[in-house]
Amino acid sequence: MSNQDWQGKHVTVAGLGVSGIPAARVLNGLGAVVTVVNDGDDERSRAQAAELRAQGITVRLGDGATLPESTELIVTTPGWQPDKPLFAAAAEAGVPVWGDVELAWRLRGRDGREPAPWLAVTGTNGKTTTVRMLASILEAAGLRTAAVGNIGVSLLDAVLGDETYDVLAVELSSYQLHWSPSLRAHSAVVLNLAPDHLDWHGSMEAYVADKGRIYEGNRIACVYNAADPATEDLVREADVEEGCRAIGFTLGTPGPSQLGVVDGILVDRAFVANRQKQAQELAEVADVNPPAPHNIANALAAAALARAFGVEPRAVRDGLRAFRPDAHRIEHVADVASVAYIDDSKATNTHAAEASLAAYDPIVWIAGGLAKGAVFDELVTGAAKRLRGVVLMGRDRALIREALARHAPEVPVVDLDRTDTGAMSEAVREAARLARPGDTVLMAPACASMDMFANYNQRGEAFADAVRALAAESA
Repeated sequence: MSNQDWQGKHVTVAGLGVSGIPAARVLNGLGAVVTVVNDGDDERSRAQAAELRAQGITVRLGDGATLPESTELIVTTPGWQPDKPLFAAAAEAGVPVWGDVELAWRLRGRDGREPAPWLAVTGTNGKTTTVRMLASILEAAGLRTAAVGNIGVSLLDAVLGDETYDVLAVELSSYQLHWSPSLRAHSAVVLNLAPDHLDWHGSMEAYVADKGRIYEGNRIACVYNAADPATEDLVREADVEEGCRAIGFTLGTPGPSQLGVVDGILVDRAFVANRQKQAQELAEVADVNPPAPHNIANALAAAALARAFGVEPRAVRDGLRAFRPDAHRIEHVADVASVAYIDDSKATNTHAAEASLAAYDPIVWIAGGLAKGAVFDELVTGAAKRLRGVVLMGRDRALIREALARHAPEVPVVDLDRTDTGAMSEAVREAARLARPGDTVLMAPACASMDMFANYNQRGEAFADAVRALAAESA
């Protein structure tokens, strides 16, 4: 869309915050008549509104339900649920709704530059790690790139900024995909699918369908997880460009058109001359940091997207070697008295915790928090044989305790009846008491953090601080 298309166009932006404010400013700069509506009317919202009003943008606080008169388009922030009254009013009036990702997609190439292709990543878990691995691989190949999207770097900034890119590594949440009807990636992957955010989507079917939008219109490759048949089903259902290929990744020996692992080597049987008889070595498992099974899967997914873009094998290896994981993602904090302490505070759901628990043995597990409607029977059943003991804290810890009683009654459980932030120090001490030399104390809560902490980062920092205090006492 050209600048002229936006002149005088009445656009309503739904929500303030990290995506709403940039969208409002961009649209205002393009000449649109912008109105921002927001449910909240707190001190922070009023300060944000004052800044936007100074730029000539109308802001309505405390009224996010009413469709402003003359609205021709709504641009929504990802957090606004599809069942909001505003969207029902828009549907009745025939007003389209876009997300900030859709807006960025429509604005790419607006200045006449050839827009950078998008290599897109979604999934219940592992998105950020995979996108950052992918960006590291692309950089190792000498390509101008950035990790953008749900990772925290605005796609609007990436497509409208002064810097030019050869390709973008794009993390997309199910929320963002829901509001992105015209997105068409170069290649894309759905890493895995497990129940999450069902309160937003309304059902597992709706959640999966929104994840599957990432494959629509793919040009080169739809990458799927061979261990998760639902991801391959989404590829089969997608309407892609002619010639687009289905590429699987597996932790086992790969078949034709797959990437996998053979004798500790990551290999490619998809982007080689003879897929039936040839395999290309990409990297060693030891090049993946950390080499936990789910992280190897992330590396294979990133490698598949990079290879779909034509990246050479050496760059895959060099990019994986250069990659350093973000904090609080299966992060080794310290060894104390021959016990390893691992921070995976980012494991905020059962699927993520399952992957963490599969990477260590034996384990003293620290868990609990906000369950978000999750059930824990399958998680506990799968991990039972690995558990030396469990320390529980947080509001919904009883749900995990009851699952442990049903499926691992012999495992010692410490139930901390407190939800203050100081509980973490006690949890670490209790875990140290249960652990033996050679064990791993793993904080993979399988729950959200907001009952006790501002976010999972603060929870992880509290764990690391408690471990360091324990180490200092033991020195």
